[in-house]
Amino acid sequence: MANLNVAILGPEGYGKEVGKKGTSTDITFYNLKRGESTVTIVEPTRYPERLAPLFFAASLARKAVVVVDEIDAAFGESVIMLQALGIKEGYIILHNYIDPGRMALIIKGTVLEGYEVIDDDPIALRERLLCEAELLGDEPPSPDDKGGAVPIDHFFNVRGIGTVILGTVAGGVVRRHETVRVLPGERTALVRSIQKHDDDFDWAVEGDRTGIALKNIEAGELDRGDVLSSDGSVRSESRISAGAELVRYWPAPMKVGMVLHIGHWMQFLPGRVASVEAGDDWRRPLLRIELEKPLVWRAGDRAVVCQLEGSKLRIAGTLKLP
Repeated sequence: MANLNVAILGPEGYGKEVGKKGTSTDITFYNLKRGESTVTIVEPTRYPERLAPLFFAASLARKAVVVVDEIDAAFGESVIMLQALGIKEGYIILHNYIDPGRMALIIKGTVLEGYEVIDDDPIALRERLLCEAELLGDEPPSPDDKGGAVPIDHFFNVRGIGTVILGTVAGGVVRRHETVRVLPGERTALVRSIQKHDDDFDWAVEGDRTGIALKNIEAGELDRGDVLSSDGSVRSESRISAGAELVRYWPAPMKVGMVLHIGHWMQFLPGRVASVEAGDDWRRPLLRIELEKPLVWRAGDRAVVCQLEGSKLRIAGTLKLP
């Protein structure tokens, strides 16, 4: 079963014209399935009043569909978020007679420059996405493949089953009956079963949208952003030192004492800047950040740096995690 993850950014509810509605909180999932191929669509339900849903939706995606009603602050922020996360593939749907030539000038130099402008036809879009999912292929992992990481976006207790989490595999393979760490912290759990789009599987690989039943841990012990991992290189710390790259629109250097939010996987954590080493280029500082809660990551991952107060622009840049 090959799965394609797609973010739809724009007017709330466009996804319901394309897929079948699933889990909905501050992000809403819609699902498509044909044969062994599936598409998972996610929308930021409570954006733009909250930035975190935009980050979560885009961070889960391999491709994006940007539906443009008007050229406003929310559109600009969505472009910056897709740029920060490096989402280079997608589609643009223009409403209200927005001129494609004008749009091309606005998005020049961004990842959206490579997006295809398509007609507003949800049925045709559905077919496109399913065809793209079919092209992904679905080779089962070899017995030697391991090191899975699954950030948790939802969790609950199911009568007769126990603790169930929902998440998208960020890397590696997670297998039925294996013991995984639950980060942050020193917890462990046993993978009782794995489902992908309501079908039972013995494994899930990178990009798969999955529901996992767990043993030896209660739903009340979990939080969104916790990570199931069988990868020993996944780490968790509340103090990080990392090189930042600020977006070209960011107006001023980072300063000691600034309160930032760090977005990575399904985490959006507040922290304070403890030190700044800017060198000759203030847009590429080395930051030491003390977080309120440990961040979970793999070496070399990229996180998004946000400042929610004091500026119209809320996305400051990115961090390359050590």
